[in-house]
Amino acid sequence: MLTRRLLLEHLGRAGGTAATASAMQALGLFGSTAALAAMPDTPQDFGTGKSVVVLGAGISGLVTAYELEQRGYDVTVLEARQRVGGRAWTIRDGDTLEMIGEAPQTARFSPGNYFNAGPARLPSFHQNILGYARKFKVPLEVEVNSSRSAYVVANDGSKLRMRTAINDTRGHIAELLAKAVHQGALDTAISAEDKAKLLPFLTVYGDLEDNFAFAGTTRSGFGTPPGAGVGTMETPAAPRPLSELLGNEQLPFSLFEDNMFMQATMFQPVGGMDQVSVGIERNLRRRALRGAEVQRIRHDPAGVTITYVDRASAGARTLRADYCVCTIPFPVLASIDADFPAPVASAIAGVVYDHSNKVAFDAPRFWEREQIYGGISFVGGETALIWYPSWGLHGERGTILGCYSSGDMGEKFARRPIPEQIAMARAMIDKTHPGHGADCINPIAINWTKVPYSLGPWPAWNKTNGGPNEGHNDTAPYRLLNQPVGRIVFASAALSQIPGWQEGGIMSAHAAVAAIVAQTRDRAPAEPLRRAS
Repeated sequence: MLTRRLLLEHLGRAGGTAATASAMQALGLFGSTAALAAMPDTPQDFGTGKSVVVLGAGISGLVTAYELEQRGYDVTVLEARQRVGGRAWTIRDGDTLEMIGEAPQTARFSPGNYFNAGPARLPSFHQNILGYARKFKVPLEVEVNSSRSAYVVANDGSKLRMRTAINDTRGHIAELLAKAVHQGALDTAISAEDKAKLLPFLTVYGDLEDNFAFAGTTRSGFGTPPGAGVGTMETPAAPRPLSELLGNEQLPFSLFEDNMFMQATMFQPVGGMDQVSVGIERNLRRRALRGAEVQRIRHDPAGVTITYVDRASAGARTLRADYCVCTIPFPVLASIDADFPAPVASAIAGVVYDHSNKVAFDAPRFWEREQIYGGISFVGGETALIWYPSWGLHGERGTILGCYSSGDMGEKFARRPIPEQIAMARAMIDKTHPGHGADCINPIAINWTKVPYSLGPWPAWNKTNGGPNEGHNDTAPYRLLNQPVGRIVFASAALSQIPGWQEGGIMSAHAAVAAIVAQTRDRAPAEPLRRAS
C-alpha cells in the first residue's frame, strides 16, 4: 500500500526537500505558511476549549504560550531544563554550568556580578522584545556596546584606541580625496557645483587644515590635554601613519557600531538577560513544567501526543493536545522519536548550527582606569574580542569577557580543552592590558555546541556558500520548516531572518500563533472542544 508517508519518502529521494513541499501542502500535512503571518486579531475566548502543548520555554515558547493564553487556549509548556529562557541564560554566583564531555563548572562571581552566557544586548529597533519588557515591567538599562576608548589590537600586539583608528583613518582618507579633487581626478565623476561643496565637507569630515592636509585631530585623542590657566590649551595627538592603520588587522572593526545590529548604545535588562523570559513566564496562567524532557512526538488528524520524562522522578508521562508548537533546537529535535514525514525529518537532521563560545572572569575594574566603560576591544584570532561590562560602573569588581567567538575560529576554539580556552582568553586580556591577566580569576567558559538541550547557538543556514545569517535565509529546508506539519508548528529564532537574536524568536512565535489560529478557524465548528490531558 502506497501511504502518504511512503509517497513523500519517494519524492524526497527523487527530488530532495524542495520537491516535496508542494506535495505536502496538497496532502494536508502543511497548514498555512507561518513565516510572514501577522499577529491575529481574535476575541479573548477564541481558543476556549482548545489545547496546545508548547515544547521549550525559551523566548519563542514563552511568547507563544502567553499570546495563545490571551486568546483563550489552554496551554501547557514543557521545558527540559530547570529554568526558562533557553539561550538567554544568565549565570550567577553558585550556578553550575554543565556541558557534554566536560567537567562541571561552578560560577564564583563577586556580589552583583553575573555572566550572560547567551544574548547580552538588545538593539533599539528590536521593538518586540523591548515591548514585552515594557509590558511586563522588566527594568532596562543602557548597554554600552561600543566605546571609542577601547582598542583594536593587531596580531603583533600593537594596539590603537578605537577613536584613533576611526578618526585618523577618516583624516587620511579625507586628505587623499581632497587631493584627488584638486588634481581633477574626479572631474568626470562630479559636477563643478558638487565639487565646490565637497571640499568644505571634507575639511570638516576629516578635520583637515586650511590646505586640506591632515595633521592630526583631537577627535583621535589629546597630545596635550586641556588644563587650568593660560598655556594649558589642548593639542591633538600626532596622527598615526596610514600604513600603520592599514596594518592593524582589526581596523575593519572600527566600523562595528555602523552595523544596524551593533548600535553604539543598546539595552540590557537590569540584573541579567534572563529577566525578560522570567517576566513573561511570571505572567502566564500556568508556569512552564520544568524538568520535562520530550522523548516522543506523534501526530494524527485529531491531535498531537507528547511523551516526556519527568527528570526528577524518571517517570514517563503522556500529554494529548489539539496542537503543538515545537521550539526545540533542531540538533536536539533530530534525536527525538518523532513521526515527522521523511522530508521534514531530513530537513531537521540537516540543519547545521554555528559555534559560539564565551569565557568570563571576575576581576577588579582595571579597564576603567584606562577610560573604558563598557564596549568591546577587538583582538582577532580564536578569542575574537574582550567585552567590558556596562553595569556596576566604579564598583570594586566586574565580569569581563576574554572571548566571544563564533564561526570557523569558534569551532577551532571549542575543540581545545577548557583549561586551554581559559588560558588563551586570559593571555589576550594580558596582551591588551599588560599585567592584568593575573587579576582575572574564577573563570567560566561556555561552548554552546556542548550545552545540553541546545547543541549550538543558531543555525548557519548559509554556511556552505559563506553567506550571512541575517536577512538572507531562504534555503529549501528553511522554507520547509517554516511550514506547519499537520497540527505541529515549528517556532524559534532559527526560523527567522535573524536567528541569533531573541527578536527573531519572538517574530517566529507570533507567526506560530497566527498558524494555530488559522487552523482553529479552518476546523471550526465541526471539531469538539478538548483540554490538554
